[in-house]
Amino acid sequence: MEVSCLELALEGERLCKVGNYGAGVSFFEAAIQVGTEDLQVLSAIYSQLGNAYFHLHDYTKALEFHRHDLTLTRTIGDLLGEAKASGNLGNTLKVLGRFDDAVLCCQRHLDIARDLSDKVGQARALYNFGNVYHAKGKSICWSGAEPGDFPEEVMGALRKAAEYYEANLELVRELEDRAAQGRTCGNLGNTHYLLGNFRKAVASHEQRLLIAKEFGDRSAERRAYCNLGNAYIFLGEFEVAAEHYKRTLQLARQLKDRAVEAQACYSLGNTYTLLQDYERAIDYHLKHLIIAQDLNDRIGEGRACWSLGNAHTALGNHDQAMHFAEKHLEICKETGDRSGELTARMNVSDLQTVLGLTVSESANISSAPARRLEESSGAGGSLPGLRLHQNSNQAVLNHLMANADNAEPDDDFFDMLVKCQVPDGT
Repeated sequence: MEVSCLELALEGERLCKVGNYGAGVSFFEAAIQVGTEDLQVLSAIYSQLGNAYFHLHDYTKALEFHRHDLTLTRTIGDLLGEAKASGNLGNTLKVLGRFDDAVLCCQRHLDIARDLSDKVGQARALYNFGNVYHAKGKSICWSGAEPGDFPEEVMGALRKAAEYYEANLELVRELEDRAAQGRTCGNLGNTHYLLGNFRKAVASHEQRLLIAKEFGDRSAERRAYCNLGNAYIFLGEFEVAAEHYKRTLQLARQLKDRAVEAQACYSLGNTYTLLQDYERAIDYHLKHLIIAQDLNDRIGEGRACWSLGNAHTALGNHDQAMHFAEKHLEICKETGDRSGELTARMNVSDLQTVLGLTVSESANISSAPARRLEESSGAGGSLPGLRLHQNSNQAVLNHLMANADNAEPDDDFFDMLVKCQVPDGT
């Protein structure tokens, strides 16, 4: 028996619902080959193909099919379909970095939703607007700057993102959509963090945490704890930050997410460095180093070695500091990190001066990190080896900024084609 276009498309939709997007695409494309006279069904297939390619990170293909959907919905006068297609196009253009085009799509989505008095559609359009401006702000180069001190172009985009998230939040609260409230609170918190509004960031992330717990969403809970830790770092409340990072670490272990576990250990090591509790900092940086090695994360290993070198220098363990400084230099050369290599060379040079070593002698020291020099048992603030440590706060804070949790993705539900089925007995 010949399989119909709709039957093939329904199977594609089912496969996408369970995360098998590649197989889903095959069924959708087979459905298009069979063809249909039902333009609503064809529109749904175009939309779902765009969604599937989006999940497969093939954004050019996603753009192609969302454009087909937009053209078709306009042709048949389907305003609700046009609104959804505009929203999908906006999301795809955002990922491709075409922010101005994405804004136009979001505006069309919002205009239609308002014309139709569709509050759910309005909320989604406002949320997408926020995501576009948030992504635009983050995409602009801001190397070396701290949150709240970015160029005006960045700050302007982030302020717009916050405005749209606030408008969305007001609407989803009216709609009593707790899941949407959680997502928006997380994104709003990240935006306030980048704007330097750390108290507002804390308030938003506390709300995000509360809602994550309501839903038993441990991944979202973990992100909220991490983001709260980052905000408290900038508020100078390092002990509070450490407690939040510990909860992040605990949840990362429960979720068996080794990469996040490594990041949590690194954040804790940095926090205890800021608290000048160097022994505890070393403990967490060693944990980070071990996981980074297990994951073959050479950049992570380099960061861990740099941090361990600084902490050991602060304690006067210059032989161990030399070991990690040499290792940091080796990794920076391997990964092509020119800035890191310069820092590592300066560190090695400073430690050679402290230890009174030649280059060949320093190699022997670095291979025997356990030996402590008696004359270096105390850490002095004027030691040249401490210069990078004293100025390390900026690097620590920059790293925390760069590793703030990303804005959470939109929810794409593959259920459009099910709605195209004709009920039995009709």
